[in-house]
Amino acid sequence: MSDIPSIADAARRIAAKELSPVELTQACLDRIAAVDEQLHSYVLVLADEALATAREAEAAIMRGEHRGPLHGIPIALKDIYETAGVRTTGQSKLRQDHVPETDATTTARLKQAGMVLTGKLTTHEFAFGGPSFDLPQPPARNPWDVSRFTGGSSSGSAAAVAAGLCLGALGSDTGGSIRVPAAFCGIAGIKPTYGRVSRAGVFPLVYSMDHCGPMAWTVEDCAIMLAAIAGHDPRDETTAKLPVPDYTASLDRGIEGLRVGVVRHFYEDDDATSPAVTATMNAAAAELEALGARVEDARLSSLDAYHASAIVTIVAEAFALYQDGLQSRPHDFGEMFRHRVMLGALVGAPDYVQATRRRRQLTLEMDRALEKYDVLVTASIFGPAPPIEGFPKFYLIEKPLLSTPANVTGLPALSLCNGFSEDGLPLSMQIIGRRFDEETVLRVGAAYEKATPWRDRRPEV
Repeated sequence: MSDIPSIADAARRIAAKELSPVELTQACLDRIAAVDEQLHSYVLVLADEALATAREAEAAIMRGEHRGPLHGIPIALKDIYETAGVRTTGQSKLRQDHVPETDATTTARLKQAGMVLTGKLTTHEFAFGGPSFDLPQPPARNPWDVSRFTGGSSSGSAAAVAAGLCLGALGSDTGGSIRVPAAFCGIAGIKPTYGRVSRAGVFPLVYSMDHCGPMAWTVEDCAIMLAAIAGHDPRDETTAKLPVPDYTASLDRGIEGLRVGVVRHFYEDDDATSPAVTATMNAAAAELEALGARVEDARLSSLDAYHASAIVTIVAEAFALYQDGLQSRPHDFGEMFRHRVMLGALVGAPDYVQATRRRRQLTLEMDRALEKYDVLVTASIFGPAPPIEGFPKFYLIEKPLLSTPANVTGLPALSLCNGFSEDGLPLSMQIIGRRFDEETVLRVGAAYEKATPWRDRRPEV
């Protein structure tokens, strides 16, 4: 599978008229037909529509009407992103017949950039419950080992990108739903700053913590996609009225002199981690130092503090959002979603207020840490992808996630592969940056990625 190009590589070849968007799209569709019966990464494949769009893109490029690096690139969307005239189901029985009349803002922006939409991707129900086996479609499986979990809830997005069934995808991230699947499937994924990317037309879960962002094979690819979807949107009042930088412009600047704080206690002290994670994180810190960064350990509040604030917020807001349906049609929801979200009925106003106050304290603490450091670095996951069968129903509540702090604080955070376990499964590190400074986060990630061999290794499905 080494012949699968990155978005950046394909874009350069398409612009030079050395690669046909039609042939590239057909190659993705052929791989979907060949392997997705094992992976279940797509809930809907738009083969005819994709080829028609690819032919239009090719004709426009041949006329000299090239729109940019996403023109003619096969991309798929997590099935919570609304698509005009195309079913958007959220993997729920309640939305199986939902056909939106308009696109989500992010969908529209990718179309304007020239993407070829190959289809809609598997998610956990309404981007929360999972992996569930009682939904209309089966859960996605990890292309590195189909007996393993992809992480969630952007499960199909991670699996499809890793297996080369599309070159990029959109995911969403409320507690780690871009970064954890990216980590388990060995790809790159960035949760932008809260307010950087519009959520209009995307199924909500937790209004104060939902984020939309790209998932792709490389950091550079994520930068290309983020540039296309970022920016203020009148349809989403939470989006910031700030200019969007050219995220690719600084990727080759290197990281000489940047200050990196390694939050080691998150994965070494606050919860049990595998020896492989510690080893790969030590090696990653050494690599960043070799690239010229000034690296030292940083300390924040415990992971449990972030986790407690996040879980109270998530179940309370999710229950408020889905309360009517849970009361009137409880058994139309999957068991995992239903049981997890109904915990929100037990959260009282004092609990929610205290969680909000604690969240503000934690946000200020991390902002202060980032006055000293340009980025913070920690692990993305505690170990390689676990088996998908018998996954605990309440794992999101019982065990802290390394991804949660960036959702609590709303800061930009990138997951990227930093090695493999003894079993050949991907491991991952996380880079957290200052508010609206995705540019530096991507710059550090790109420098590390180019200095290491991990992008040369694809899963063999």
